[in-house]
Amino acid sequence: MYVGRIVSIAMTEDSRLCGVYRVSSRSFPNRTAVLRENRVSIVPKHGHEADVHKNPYIAYNCVRVVCGGDVAVVTNGSHTDPIAEKIMTGMSPRDALLLSLMILDYEKDDYNTPRIAGVVDKRNGGAGYLGIAREDGVHVRRMPLDAGMFYYVATYEEAKLCDAQSGRFDAETAKDACRFLLSGGVFAERTNPVTAVAAMDFGSDFELAALDAPNA
Repeated sequence: MYVGRIVSIAMTEDSRLCGVYRVSSRSFPNRTAVLRENRVSIVPKHGHEADVHKNPYIAYNCVRVVCGGDVAVVTNGSHTDPIAEKIMTGMSPRDALLLSLMILDYEKDDYNTPRIAGVVDKRNGGAGYLGIAREDGVHVRRMPLDAGMFYYVATYEEAKLCDAQSGRFDAETAKDACRFLLSGGVFAERTNPVTAVAAMDFGSDFELAALDAPNA
């Protein structure tokens, strides 16, 4: 089943928070992830740079780590930065998600693609949030994360926040989390994987990792 882009928030078996993002694409598969300091960007692969002129939504920061390594923001588009910046100014993750998704709204492409986002926050005991802006509304929710669990939202078919879109999470590293979202569990049945990115609690910071799908 093709569900498009996927954002997941998770907690490891030893109670470390993790945010994961997967690019799945039928139209623009020639993309990869580039790790930078405290952020990860989705960009066209070498030789396909002109794709951004065909669709302006295919290149963006998909991960930002802010607040001294306490908060990670994971999304499918340009809303990563405003969400992160609002959290940096002291806004709660819930309000930063809600305001940014309301302002930017769904993507105005041929499919009215939803904007999806996740925030994992190590402060005050830890919490994880998911958000989505669809053509018919905006929904933000703090998810009931527990050790060894994940929740996810996708841009198509599974474009909703619900308890059913969840499962067991046994990844121990950020690279493990990338592999899981590309081909583990329920995600093995989600087609057209391109690349995955993860930010996992690593003590005083988040460990960042990226992994392209085989044959992508």
